[in-house]
Order: sequence, then structure tokens, then C-alpha cells
Amino acid sequence: MPITSHLFEAYLKCQTKCFLRSLGKTANGNGYADWVQAQQASYRSEEIKRLTQETAQNECVTNPIDREDVQSEKWRFAVEIAARAQNLESTIHAVEQLTSEGRDKLGLFIPIRFIFTNKLHKDAKLLLAFDAFVLSNMLGCEVGLGKIIHGDDRATVRVNTGAMLSEVRKLTEKVGVLLSSNSPPELILNRHCPECEFQNQCRQKAVEKDELSLLSGITDTERQSHRSKGIFTVTQLSYTFRPRRAPKRAKNPATPHHFALQALAIRENTVYIHGTPRFPKSETQIYLDIE
Repeated sequence: MPITSHLFEAYLKCQTKCFLRSLGKTANGNGYADWVQAQQASYRSEEIKRLTQETAQNECVTNPIDREDVQSEKWRFAVEIAARAQNLESTIHAVEQLTSEGRDKLGLFIPIRFIFTNKLHKDAKLLLAFDAFVLSNMLGCEVGLGKIIHGDDRATVRVNTGAMLSEVRKLTEKVGVLLSSNSPPELILNRHCPECEFQNQCRQKAVEKDELSLLSGITDTERQSHRSKGIFTVTQLSYTFRPRRAPKRAKNPATPHHFALQALAIRENTVYIHGTPRFPKSETQIYLDIE
């Protein structure tokens, strides 16, 4: 199966999401995920439209880039380019061609991605680096620079994609191993779940398995630490909680987060207060959120 930018993006968020997308599974629906997808598609469409309107007609093309004639073609921007090389595929939002001032006057190709968010995540740069990786393999030349245009102010960020080449290559190898496997990866809930289209079905499976990742905030290292002790479920972890008294001489007793107490609260469907609530002596207003 070809490794597309769609699958590569999913892998950066969650291996299970990438695997389900590769199988063509339909999601149960997630309002936030649908909103994010619509916002991204709209922003991308508007930016491509703006780019084509601001560029002369003969300097903007929508045809596929031909590797044989790429150096002889005189265009500045190519939009919605489907790049393919070996088992890699990516639909690049736009490609800018700059002519070098050297004797050979070879073209410099810069992939561009449009992202609607004002704040960029590291995954955005990895996606751009994936575009550059596929484009360089297709054209047979180095693509070491890319651009991200994002946010309401259309801020432009230059990315050294050449420095991320080794990381992208390792990730594509991992994606290839995942797609070639007949069995799904281990189901682990993470921070991406609230904005994932597969949230409901993954959470249902996690509840059935009583998976430790149901505890929000637990890291993979802490999960593995519990599993090495023979604790594989939330119910098992809940029986390990033992309340401890704070030292009498401690001026500011620590109140660490106990995942065992969180597991106990889930098992017994009870809210526990860790420690004694303290309020300042001055007038304090307390707001209760009652649902």
C-alpha cells in the first residue's frame, strides 16, 4: 500500500488512526474533527485561490510536474500537485520555483503548505518535510527548503526540510511496517483522541479492555512501568492505592497526582478529594459547575 500524506499525518497523531484509515474504515462521527477538516479545506482553497490571482496567468500552472521537462518549464507556482515516487504519494498544496543565479541556472523547488491554525505544531513541519521528501525523489534533485503559510495573518515560516530528512525517512519506514502488518497496533488513548474521527469506537474498545490509557494524563513510560509490575488494567491499578499521611512537620505537604487514586475513582464511580481544601482568609467567591 502506498504511504500517502494522509496516512503519514495520521501516524504522527496515532498508530491506530493510521491503521484504520489504511483499511478505509468509516468513522462514527466527531463534530470537532469535522469542523477542523472543514476549516483546513476552506483555508487551503482560499489561499490557493489568492495565490493564483496574485500570480500572472503564464506563471501559475496546475498541470502535473514533468521530471524530464521541469528545468525547461518557465513557471513560478504549481498548485495542487500530485507527487509520486516509489511507494510514496503526496498532494502538495503548492510548489514555488526559483531560478538560481549560477552558471547552470538550475531551478530551486520550494513546497508550500497552508495551515489554518495560528499556532503551529511540530507535526506541521514534519508534513512539509514529507512533501519535500516525496518531491525530491520524484524530481531527482534535493529539496532542502519549504514554507508554511498559516493563521489569520498568513504568517510565513521557512522550514529547513533537509535537516528533517532522516527523521522523515525513519517515520516512513515505521508506517510501511504498520501497513504491511495484518494485525492492528496496540490501542492506546492519547491527547489527540478528542479531535479524532475514530474517538468513539476506540474509547469503547478501551473501556471493554479496561485499558490503562483511560487514565487521562498517564504517560507511556508510566504505563510500561505498571505493566512491568503485572498491572494491565484500571481495575488492577485501583487496588494498589494506599492513602498516606503527610509528615506533621511539613509546612507545604506535597499533593502528587496518584493514578491509582484516579483508577479507584473510576472503579467506584466516586469523586475523591486529595488533601484538605484551603481557601485564603480574604473574601473568596466559589463557583459551582452543576450539570
